[in-house]
Amino acid sequence: MTDNQTNFKRGMIDGLSIAIGYFAVSFTLGISGSNAGLKWYQSALMSALNYTSAGQAAAIDIMKEGGSILLLVVSTIVINLRYLLMSAALAVKLSPSTGIGKRMIMGIAVTDEIFGIASSQKYPLNPFYNYGAMALSCPGWILGTILGAVMGEILPPFVTSALSVALYAMFLAIIIPPSKNNKTIALVVILSMVLSYSFTLIQLLKTLSSGMRVIVVTLLISTLASILFPLNEKELEDL
Repeated sequence: MTDNQTNFKRGMIDGLSIAIGYFAVSFTLGISGSNAGLKWYQSALMSALNYTSAGQAAAIDIMKEGGSILLLVVSTIVINLRYLLMSAALAVKLSPSTGIGKRMIMGIAVTDEIFGIASSQKYPLNPFYNYGAMALSCPGWILGTILGAVMGEILPPFVTSALSVALYAMFLAIIIPPSKNNKTIALVVILSMVLSYSFTLIQLLKTLSSGMRVIVVTLLISTLASILFPLNEKELEDL
């Protein structure tokens, strides 16, 4: 077995649990897409091109409200800017001889979870390790979306509406663990919720669409957090 094959196999093993988690999360996104009027194949295509739960959830919300394409694109870029940093971090773990084609394939699915397992690998990172993780996690994401979208089309509206609540449970599962271990993150989460809620109370801000609110809140909170809670050198090394 070649080194590439060994790394691909290791990536698949480590990516199996990610694929299972992705299936459950994308199932709720599929239901949300169905509730927003998307056909199952439209939801599936979105998941095949965007491996980002928060970005897709925001996009579905914008489409449901009839927002513009420009708003959808800008909000998706802002929400997913962290992947730019993750990709840069993985780039320095690759051998300088790694071709641009292999790097671009890796960039298709630099998700939080895949970044987590890839960044823990020793230098130099073999791209085939990522390919192995992607080989299971990406289909899991797409298949979960398809099943959720199909179920959303055949189940009664009151059932799909109840199941769509799982999307909020997903977000809670994302923010609670790190918030319990880091007071700064907990404070940022609380400030984000307060600021987002204030948009529904202030008359001038109430006119903004949900997508624009996401953009404004994200930019304001990230700017304030970087000023008030700058990372020290040790924290940067741990990223």
